[in-house]
Amino acid sequence: MATRKKKQHPLRAGFVAIVGRPNVGKSTLLNRVLGEHVAIVSPRPQTTRTRILGVHNLPGAQIAFFDTPGLHRAKGALNRRMVETALQTLAEVDAVLMLVEAGTGPEGRVEIGEATRWAAEEVKRSGKPAILGISKMDRAPRETLLPVIDAYKDLHAWAEIVPFSGLTGENVDHLVEVLVQHLPESEAPLFPADVLTDQAERQLAAEYVREQVMLQTRQEIPYAVAVEIEEFDESERRDGRGLVRIAALIYVERESQKAIVIGKGGAMLKTIGTAARKRLERLLGCKVFLSLVVKVEERWSERDATLRRLGL
Repeated sequence: MATRKKKQHPLRAGFVAIVGRPNVGKSTLLNRVLGEHVAIVSPRPQTTRTRILGVHNLPGAQIAFFDTPGLHRAKGALNRRMVETALQTLAEVDAVLMLVEAGTGPEGRVEIGEATRWAAEEVKRSGKPAILGISKMDRAPRETLLPVIDAYKDLHAWAEIVPFSGLTGENVDHLVEVLVQHLPESEAPLFPADVLTDQAERQLAAEYVREQVMLQTRQEIPYAVAVEIEEFDESERRDGRGLVRIAALIYVERESQKAIVIGKGGAMLKTIGTAARKRLERLLGCKVFLSLVVKVEERWSERDATLRRLGL
């Protein structure tokens, strides 16, 4: 008796843009899906400044995520570049995941701001299949989810609406399954199985330092801080061991900001460096010698030449 061949499902592979207002949880979600810290996270808006690729492999599918800067009405050269990056990404993907936050306002009302409506219009304009992700469901009572879904469902003809928590991981697997359903069939994966991100170790080093500046200084330093890696010396690194020497410049725009980043007797800079070094050692799998210098460059975020040099 002939045995039946098991029906093989076609591979699905494609690009998904994660978009939404600043600080809505895009990077937290990407890190959760990938299981690695490839996108820095802070409570500050506009933490993500460039498009970050994260590749997720699962049986029968490969999702290439683009974490994008927050969509907002931009003022200033840096902000305009960030928003342009996010909008350009919409044209290059197979599907869009737009995030909004769970939770209701006073008396259970859901207020949809003008900027969110504008972001939804840009998603609609892209013509791509769009999934609405209701982010941060861990912070909102369950009974508030339905009013939020109800409020947002008419903004666009969403392919699906999925509540989830990037922080706890709740319902993230279901969200990924939904995204796979809207990817095209493919003869082969888009990327080799060992590719996780397009962020080079040197870039990640700069981002890890910037992340700690934002986390440790809290509200005292505006988001207009940048980090440039001057040296990334791997000559003493051998087979996942040894030492990597990294020298980084932290740019701020005023002397008063420089004083805050350095701290009394250099205490704040030491705290920033220690936290960044520990994360870098986990990433690189070896010891790291990290040297930090703070430099004032007035209005760097408005200078095209500086933005280009910093890859922004």
